[in-house]
Amino acid sequence: MPSFNNKLVRFLPFLAWLPLVNRDTLKKDFMAGLTGAIIVLPQGIAFATIAGLPPEYGLYTAMVTPIIAALFGSSRHLISGPTTAISIVVFSSISRYAEPGSPEFIQMALTLTFLAGAYEFGFGLARLGTLVNFVSHTVVVGFTAGAAILIATSQIKHVLGVEVPRGESFANTWIDIFHHLGDTNWYVFIIAMATLLTAIFVRKLSPKAPHLLIALIVGSVLAVLLGAAEHGVKLVPQIPPHLPPLSKPDFSFATIQELAPEAFAVALLALIEAVSISRAVATKSHQLIDSNQEFIGQGLSNMFGSFFSSYAGSGSFTRSGINYAAGAVTPMSAIFAAVLLMLIVLLIAPLTAYIPVAAMGGVILLVAWNLIEFHQIKVLVKASASETGILITTFLATLFLELEFAIYIGVLLSLVIFLNRTSHPDIVTLAPDRDDPKSKLLNIETKPLAQCPQLRILRIDMSIYFGSVNHIEAKLMDIAEKQGIHHILLVLSGANFIDVAGAEMLVHQAHALQEKGGNLYFCGMKGKVWQFMAQGGFIREIGAAQFFETKPQAIAGIYKRLDKKRCETCVTRIFRECLEPETPQK
Repeated sequence: MPSFNNKLVRFLPFLAWLPLVNRDTLKKDFMAGLTGAIIVLPQGIAFATIAGLPPEYGLYTAMVTPIIAALFGSSRHLISGPTTAISIVVFSSISRYAEPGSPEFIQMALTLTFLAGAYEFGFGLARLGTLVNFVSHTVVVGFTAGAAILIATSQIKHVLGVEVPRGESFANTWIDIFHHLGDTNWYVFIIAMATLLTAIFVRKLSPKAPHLLIALIVGSVLAVLLGAAEHGVKLVPQIPPHLPPLSKPDFSFATIQELAPEAFAVALLALIEAVSISRAVATKSHQLIDSNQEFIGQGLSNMFGSFFSSYAGSGSFTRSGINYAAGAVTPMSAIFAAVLLMLIVLLIAPLTAYIPVAAMGGVILLVAWNLIEFHQIKVLVKASASETGILITTFLATLFLELEFAIYIGVLLSLVIFLNRTSHPDIVTLAPDRDDPKSKLLNIETKPLAQCPQLRILRIDMSIYFGSVNHIEAKLMDIAEKQGIHHILLVLSGANFIDVAGAEMLVHQAHALQEKGGNLYFCGMKGKVWQFMAQGGFIREIGAAQFFETKPQAIAGIYKRLDKKRCETCVTRIFRECLEPETPQK
């Protein structure tokens, strides 16, 4: 029976937290959900604008995806829905094929959403949750900073009230803006700045207040007072007062072929966002996050949402953080937020027709500014030159290349630097400390110690695999050929695994040392590593007598094989065995 329940929870993960729901948690989750619904109202409209979609699509996404992600994800505080980074990728991916806001654009966005969800769902089923661990946080920081600049660039024309052709590159957009500065509509500019400054002021005055919503109200009132319609101030199209309508993605082969690469980039970015955010909140809530289940939850939410007029969504750091801070206990808070947003939209939808596009531009400028993690960038620049290189490269690629390529370049750089670091493992030379009663082996760089002229003891502090083979082999050959030492003991307590290339290299080096009258010895090998070496026949090829469990056993065994003539004239005598008289053989 317990195993059946475990399987049921695996397929229906909400059964794990459903017993926690009671009157007290419902009250806390309802208040957290109400806060989230108020916050996402202006955000949803803004994010849909960034994505090139009608404003209601951002709200539809905030109504549908949080419910599915809450039911099938693993985090109890993650709030899914539209995000800035995903929105800018959606716009970039589809605007080359269709006019933003057009029916074709909307249908392609829905198809992209379904495909991205399918990728995410597939990754979850394949248990590839650890994939996000290989994507450096620096890539995300660089990408979001670049995306923030692109978002701000896309809104400058709405803030200044000037005409800029669609589809221009980052550089050409700013050139066009510079040439049209003289055409600035000052009514538009005043409304945008008033909205922006109001949002900043309200947030500083009361951090918990819905500053974006208040700012939009101020911008709308100011537009009415200034006579917006008479001075060329455009208004946001009215949001339809109804729930998310049914929709149908385009599953034609041609469309899928066009959007599959972009969908993969969206899925990758969405998963990085969702898992990173859920883990960040989990450090405070002390909850264990299952990355694979989170992949499944995000995948189902996007696949399901694509049939209910929702575009690609992911976890929101702002809304998830506020959700936790507001006292949410279970994922019911995300469900409450979605349901309450539906009620709010039904009640106030007609009022959205009074929101100026300029006010939306001011709000989006603040959203873009908040995307840039200035403190994190400062830390990265100070801490690591390689991380700074990843940051700058990803940032510039985001500005000047297609966004999906910017993500891939950042990920590729992360992997290259990771492989470069692991391909040069620390190889520490050890020697016994004669001042220590147990003759403990110490790093000779931390304490200058005498070494045996016939034996070198090395500790490899990383796994031995195809990437590190050349570095380790070069070290062993240097000791054997240049230093003339043909007995080498490898302490492998820090090696988590050895692959075939690494094992074959060790066999080759052992045979080379044997030909010179020495050998390669091993101790401290972990169980899994030992099992791999044994099953592959590598221990047999090297010789089982060369493998020891502990360092004292290894030294005692190797000492017997050293050249005793050299030992008689040796003045170093660093091992206990050197000081003990040999038992005469009978």
